[in-house]
Amino acid sequence: MKKIFFILLTLMASTQMFAGAINSKDWDNADTIFVDRAGRGHFRTIAEAIDVCRAFMDYHKVIYVRKGTYKEKLIIPSFLTNIEICGEDVNETIITYDDHANIVDPQIPNNHKLGTFATYTLKVEGNDIVIKNITIENNAEKLGQAVALHTEGDRIKFINCRILGNQDTIYTGVENTRLYFDGCFIEGTTDFIFGSSIAWFEGCTILNKSNSYVTAASTPKSQPYGYVFNKCKVIAAEGVDKCYLGRPWRQHAYTLFMNCELGKHITAAGWNDWKKDHATIRYMEYNNHGEGADTSKRADWSRQLTKKEAQKITPDVIFNTTSQWIITK
Repeated sequence: MKKIFFILLTLMASTQMFAGAINSKDWDNADTIFVDRAGRGHFRTIAEAIDVCRAFMDYHKVIYVRKGTYKEKLIIPSFLTNIEICGEDVNETIITYDDHANIVDPQIPNNHKLGTFATYTLKVEGNDIVIKNITIENNAEKLGQAVALHTEGDRIKFINCRILGNQDTIYTGVENTRLYFDGCFIEGTTDFIFGSSIAWFEGCTILNKSNSYVTAASTPKSQPYGYVFNKCKVIAAEGVDKCYLGRPWRQHAYTLFMNCELGKHITAAGWNDWKKDHATIRYMEYNNHGEGADTSKRADWSRQLTKKEAQKITPDVIFNTTSQWIITK
């Protein structure tokens, strides 16, 4: 009887300790949270670490994710700010999921399909978020749109990340929100960088996996800038030989490639109009090089910027800020 009583006490104590471990009040500090799939950290999943972060933090909180494959469908909600999710190794710290748009969701009446905007692996709603040294992947079969990264927050940075998928890999979902991609590897098939945000891509490698389109911007008319690619490298998988830099998802799409290396798979026209009015599409290039950078046969409704015009386009200008939020440390 005493032995049974002792076991019950031990179980109760363990339960109380576990409950305390996941109490967000215990994590209301600037200390780093360690996530380890093998169980050698504070938590085994990234979702658990996100759950204990306090709303609207005014300090910088790091969630350090050790090597491993984390099959998780994650949301960083809008009430979380100043969080950095940092992987131990970009190639070996992997967040992955496999939803695609044509999955029939049993929770939706009349056999409705999941749809593009619910397929994300990682959805970032919060502001002032940093994602660093991590692979974000949607590894669904090619059965429909399948978003790896979906953003809705403002001032979000992605540093040395791999963002992998097929159709619709990155969705930048909210107009006037500002995103900065630094040294990232991004791959996809069709329209794999799409949406309405203001986004600067610095020194990124962009891989076309099929004959299709890199971008599909939906920049609103009222927004002076959309996607800017600077010093990026646009490459192709084997057998891919006919790709466009972009086509306009909405009428006032804005996309600029400058100082980039464009592979020979980029078509002579460079851009596709997707049956939109040429007068309002904002597609531009400046000082690109490589076999796909010849502008002599570019679509006549696209523009080549002058040096003076290009010099005026900087992160501070397009983000309309003099803050230092994009500085990489």
